Amino acid sequence: MDKLGGEPLDGDSVARAAKKSKIEVVEINKGGAGTHDTKTEPEDPNLVNGLEVPLNIPSSCRVDLVETPHLRERKIIDFREKLYLAPLTTVGNLPFRRLCKTLGADITCGEMAMCTNLMQGQASEWALLRRHSSEDLFGVQICGAFPDTVARTIELVDNECSFDFVDINMGCPIDLVVNKGAGSSLLNKPMRIKSIVQASSAVTKRPLTVKVRTAFFEGRNRADSLVSDIYDWGASAITIHGRSRQQRYSKNADWDYINQCAQKAPDDLHVIGNGDIFSFTDWNRHVSGSSKISTCMIARGALVKPWIFTEIKEQRDWDITSGERLNILKEFTRFGLEHWGSDTKGVETTRHFLLEWLGYTCRYIPVGLLDVVPQQLNWRPPSYCGRDDLETLMASDSAADWVRISELLLGKVPEGFTFAPKHKSNSYDRAENG
Repeated sequence: MDKLGGEPLDGDSVARAAKKSKIEVVEINKGGAGTHDTKTEPEDPNLVNGLEVPLNIPSSCRVDLVETPHLRERKIIDFREKLYLAPLTTVGNLPFRRLCKTLGADITCGEMAMCTNLMQGQASEWALLRRHSSEDLFGVQICGAFPDTVARTIELVDNECSFDFVDINMGCPIDLVVNKGAGSSLLNKPMRIKSIVQASSAVTKRPLTVKVRTAFFEGRNRADSLVSDIYDWGASAITIHGRSRQQRYSKNADWDYINQCAQKAPDDLHVIGNGDIFSFTDWNRHVSGSSKISTCMIARGALVKPWIFTEIKEQRDWDITSGERLNILKEFTRFGLEHWGSDTKGVETTRHFLLEWLGYTCRYIPVGLLDVVPQQLNWRPPSYCGRDDLETLMASDSAADWVRISELLLGKVPEGFTFAPKHKSNSYDRAENG
């Protein structure tokens, strides 16, 4: 059934509904709080719920007729100073999120799921929305190009899945997404953003959040023009990644601009900053240093060192040993086998995602080897010898060495096994969608 917030409506039924009802107009009496006067307007067949609509409105546009629930009716989530693990493609799977929860993450979010794939019933896409019981504050992230598609998807997900909030990705820079009119391409279409947020807000009482970049093109910032209105459209929070789509990850995140956006935001809108958080000092500078930024979303920093959540909560740089790091990998492996199964297929699936993740962990430089603390996320360290053989092995950027590490945890690989990272040349830069 074609359903969005109620039974399907066609032009005739809209007209009949309008003729049968009288529109009550409420005027707030400025003379006293809580008082109002009512009057009845003449019947108008072109009005429905006070909105002028064409009588032959197609069902695909019917989202315009759904009244947005007032934000007071929604569940309220306080994002302030909570440690937020970003939705991450491929490596942000359920076992990894579960691991980050054990290390101190407060908020987790599933991997980005495409609306069209969900509506087609693709099992692999629906799997991205699964929640583990340890994820006590969990969101799902979806991505789509059109208001009706996004709203219908949210309505479907709202009925079928367990989650606390839904995030709409309007910052994804991937060509495949942008070329379909979704992700960061929406930054060039502010009225489309308005329609998507309003339509989506109309079909769920769960908090709705939006993730954007500063702009599509470098030097043409757009995010500041959204923050003043997006709350009125129905969003509870906006995450701003401090780079344009054109920049990808070629420059540092622009936190000055994120702060400018936060200053323009209504008091009730949570502004979440995103970009280059890699230590507790980064966190303190951006969250504690701004009264308007509610929290920071941590993405690539969590991939390189998932214990960043522990560091922030304990306010220290953790000089973690190779043995402690191996135990973290071992915990991920255990969670993976529980999630994907311990049969041959489950073992190899766990190995695959472990190897994808090791392509990020090798970027970590132990605190005890640094001349300057903390490490910056954009550093590209030269090869170095660790304090023991295992630490040296973990620093290798060779896929063959990652396979060796996987064999310490999952046994020997099958004969003829090879592995190539999903994004071999720049996987470090492309895990985060937005």
